[in-house]
Amino acid sequence: MDRFYSLDHTSIDFHFKQTPRDFVVEEIPLYEFSGEGEHLILFVRKKNLTTSELVGIFARYLGIKNRDIGYAGLKDKHAMTKQYISIHKQHEEMLENFEHENVKIISKTYHNNKIRIGHLKGNRFFIKVKKVNPTSAVKIDEALKNITKFGMPNFFGYQRFGNDGDNHILGEKLAKGEARERNPRVKKLLINAYQSHLFNLWLSRRLEINRLVNNFEPAELESILNMPNHELSKLKAQKHPFKLIVGDVMEHYPHGRLFDYEASEDDLNRFNDRNISVTGLLCGKKVKISSGIARDIEKDFDDEINADGARRYAWVFPEDIEGRFKPIEAQYEMNFTLPKGSYATVLLEEIAKRKLL
Repeated sequence: MDRFYSLDHTSIDFHFKQTPRDFVVEEIPLYEFSGEGEHLILFVRKKNLTTSELVGIFARYLGIKNRDIGYAGLKDKHAMTKQYISIHKQHEEMLENFEHENVKIISKTYHNNKIRIGHLKGNRFFIKVKKVNPTSAVKIDEALKNITKFGMPNFFGYQRFGNDGDNHILGEKLAKGEARERNPRVKKLLINAYQSHLFNLWLSRRLEINRLVNNFEPAELESILNMPNHELSKLKAQKHPFKLIVGDVMEHYPHGRLFDYEASEDDLNRFNDRNISVTGLLCGKKVKISSGIARDIEKDFDDEINADGARRYAWVFPEDIEGRFKPIEAQYEMNFTLPKGSYATVLLEEIAKRKLL
C-alpha cells in the first residue's frame, strides 16, 4: 500500500544512503547522571554496529552477560551513533585498555541506577543527502519550515519491519497462535512488527482523510467518508494539517495521561501549542481504544491478538531543525531532534514524499 504524506509539495529527487559519514545520531538522556553511585556510565561512539552488537562486544571483553549492561534504546547499525550504556563500577579498571576499531569510549561518569530501556528523552540527528539541485534545495527548505511549524506524522520506519520489509507477516501468525517461535525476544519483535504495520496503515488513512478534507467541501465528502456534514465542517475549520476527529485518544505531550478528544476549542489550541498530541492504536489487550467517529476508522486497523496493546503518538514535533544547502557539493545537510521512538528516516521520507528504500 502506498503511504500518504502530510506535506503538499511534489516528490523531491535526492540521493540518500545510510552510512556513518552521512547519518549521525546522538542520544539525549532522560535525566542528568548524578556523578556518583555503583554504576559506571559510558558515553560510547559506535559505527556499523547495532546496539546489541555493541553490548556483546563489551560483555565478551569483560566476561559478563549481555543483560548486565544497560542501555536506553536501540540505535541504527548503518550510522555513527553516540549513546550511553551502564556497567557495574567493579569493571571500570578493566576498561582502561579497551580498544575496538568501531567503538570509542568518549567519556564516563557514574549513577545510582542501571540505564534501562526507555530512559531516553530523544535523539539528535545529523543527516546529509546528495545530488541536490537548487530547485530541490528550496523545496527542502520549505518542507523543513513546515515541519518546524506543524510537526510530522510518527510512522514506524522501514527498520521496524526487517531487511525484506515483511516481518509483520510472520508476526501476525505468531500473534494469532498460527505459528511458533521459541526465542521470546524474536517473537516479541515480530509481533511488534505486525502491530506497527497496522498502526502505519491507520496513520496513512488518517493522512488521506486530511487531504480529502483540505481539498473538497463537506457536502462532497459526506458519502465518501461516511461522516455527517457538521463534523466535516469542524474538520475543515481546523488550521492544523492533522485533523482531530471526535473520539480520538489524545495524550499530554511529550508524555502524560490519555484522554478522549471531545472537539473542544481548548483541546484544539493545546494541540496547536504542542501541549497534547493525538495517538494511534497498537492493537492488543489492555489498551484504551478510541470512540465515536474516530473508532469507526480505527476498528479497520484493529485486531484481536495474544499480546498487550498500547497507544503511540501519531503526530510528533521535531525540535531545533536546521538545514544547509551546499551548492558546490550538490549536498543538503540537516540537523534536528526527535522524541524517543521516532524515526529520522520517516522525516526524510516526508520531505522526499517517497520511500527511501
